[in-house]
Amino acid sequence: MPHRRRALAVLLALAPLAACGSGDEPAADSAAASAAAAANVAPSRRARDSAVAASRLPGAGGVGAALRAADSAAARAARAESIGRAP
Repeated sequence: MPHRRRALAVLLALAPLAACGSGDEPAADSAAASAAAAANVAPSRRARDSAVAASRLPGAGGVGAALRAADSAAARAARAESIGRAP
């Protein structure tokens, strides 16, 4: 019987992961995410991550920090690219 409980516990722990998307989706701002929600369309990964970061869920601070780090890296890369294009 303990094996069944353990298997059930593992199944229940992994079930929410099955709902997570695995495909690359384009980024969207909050207005687009709201429009997508109104149209009953799945929000982008960025919109989902932003919603998680704004929540009080455990680990939400880490998600927010990861989003800020990604934004910083993208801005840094854009600045580096613009230096190469400047006359």
